[in-house]
Amino acid sequence: MRKKPLLTTVLLTLFTFQLSLQVAADSDYKAPRGPGGVNPDLNGIWQALGEAHFDLERHMARASMALREAPLGPVPAKRAVAFGAVGSVPPGLGVVEGGKIPYKAEALKIRDENRKNWLDRDPEIKCYLPGVPRATYMPYPFQILQGDKDLFISYQYASAARSIYSEDPGPAPIDTWMGQSVASWDGDTLVLDVTGLHPGTWLDRAGNHHSDQLHVIERYTPMGPNHLKYEATIEDPQVYTRPWKISLPLYRRMEADFQILDFKCVEFVEELLYGQWRRNPLD
Repeated sequence: MRKKPLLTTVLLTLFTFQLSLQVAADSDYKAPRGPGGVNPDLNGIWQALGEAHFDLERHMARASMALREAPLGPVPAKRAVAFGAVGSVPPGLGVVEGGKIPYKAEALKIRDENRKNWLDRDPEIKCYLPGVPRATYMPYPFQILQGDKDLFISYQYASAARSIYSEDPGPAPIDTWMGQSVASWDGDTLVLDVTGLHPGTWLDRAGNHHSDQLHVIERYTPMGPNHLKYEATIEDPQVYTRPWKISLPLYRRMEADFQILDFKCVEFVEELLYGQWRRNPLD
């Protein structure tokens, strides 16, 4: 009877040792050089796994607030239950360092209202471009195209794209859905300084939001041949009490001949947005 606790201790020790070796191996990884032979090669198609898309913070499984409190928008109360598990939010450990987004009191109330009215308010449902950092951890692949000096990121969702500046052009002339990104390198880490972000984007499906003062610093670090460490420091003095940070891994898509496909979702939301003005409404 005494052997079982001992065996468990041994197995946990071996697992911890193996994990520490893996972490050490990741930290010592030296990525192959990319075009120009100076910086690491980040070319490839990448995708996040996990629940950050639903809610950046740690959360338990729950029914969608919008479905519980229907009628909202196009989903009347009698149809809300039809979504079943598809309309639920899976549990997640969260990707916010420290656990909670440091909202100001009034901004937190807006987040809670957004969550209750998700079906009406979430810009993803309307096929608006997702913004930064949300585009990175949506459940769709994206491609980094890296040249000697140029960088371009193409996203499958809504055919979103980012042309990355290699030199700072100065303040963005207008706010846009994907913002203005300026690249630099910190050793083997690609750093993107993102400003000029439209305030209409959200950070996830849980209603986490920002203002037009949003400033994001992204970091992409190769940790092995097929995964990157993604970090984003988020600052917005109108909405948050201090800057805060998220971190998560990104994985290379390994399927043979894998490619970014068209997901032009505008055609799927025309009825949602404009159906009320039909001369002859659909049944």
